[in-house]
Amino acid sequence: MSQISVTQLFEGNQEKLSLSWGYGQDYGNKQLDNDAIALSAQGLIGHLNFIHPNWIQVLSDMAVDYLAHLEPDALQKKFQLLAQSNLTCIIAADSVALTDELRSFATRTQTPILCSTSSSLEVIWVLRSYLAKVLAPSISKHGVLLDVLGMGVMITGESGVGKSELALELISRGHGLVADDVVELRRIGPETLEGSCPPILRDYIEVRGLGMLNIRTIFGETAVRRRKNMKLIVHLEKTSGTDISAFERLPLSNLNESILSVTIRKVIIPVAAGRNLAVLVEAAVRNYILQLRGIDSTQEFIRRHEREMNGDDADSD
Repeated sequence: MSQISVTQLFEGNQEKLSLSWGYGQDYGNKQLDNDAIALSAQGLIGHLNFIHPNWIQVLSDMAVDYLAHLEPDALQKKFQLLAQSNLTCIIAADSVALTDELRSFATRTQTPILCSTSSSLEVIWVLRSYLAKVLAPSISKHGVLLDVLGMGVMITGESGVGKSELALELISRGHGLVADDVVELRRIGPETLEGSCPPILRDYIEVRGLGMLNIRTIFGETAVRRRKNMKLIVHLEKTSGTDISAFERLPLSNLNESILSVTIRKVIIPVAAGRNLAVLVEAAVRNYILQLRGIDSTQEFIRRHEREMNGDDADSD
């Protein structure tokens, strides 16, 4: 469950939208909850609407002018409709002045009011994108998230299989660390998972025998990333007691894993003495990039093998 308070909303966008408290700073702990929003028919944010009220109502200069021309009884009926909705806060855009009626309504309903010098369209555009990320469905996964050749790759496997050591090797080869041990994933789009690191673990990686290493300090600013869209999972499989030949040499179908209803490509790499896992991960990423471009090496080899078996000219391509 993802939540954000009005105070957090204010602090996260104060500079960008020139926000200030118009009224009700004491009510800033009112929450927006993604579960409640998902179960509601209300819109998240939009211009002042009494028929289909939004969780966040944005007042433009036109809306304030409209309210100013209403008869007192009609105005009170409009405010009653707002009071019956799940109104979280009001944002007065376009530098509009707050009326006494609006302040009175905010006092009765304990509704905070934010003021912005930006246009109402700008406020809606910025906050809609901001809230879509903050309130996106989220989950935490055990693993290491890296930026490998520009692609978000999460390394998974049992504890002690060597995920952090592999990550350290990849970082030394010029790739970037996003998160170690705990990876926070948010579904920011229908087919997009964004991974990030909890603030307490940011920049750090734990390696057995060495303890906690600050990657930013050791390797520099370019060795860390704040967030990355995850596109590939590399799962490390222990082979102790199992012959590596038992693993499938030529997988004919691609493996996938579903996380938050998003399908992510998955590769399983057996871990054995003498294997250069960093090179294998880089090769897996390069191979997946080619597959995204329509070039599948395995399928091309199978077609070449079938042509050879059928007696076709292998050099006819």
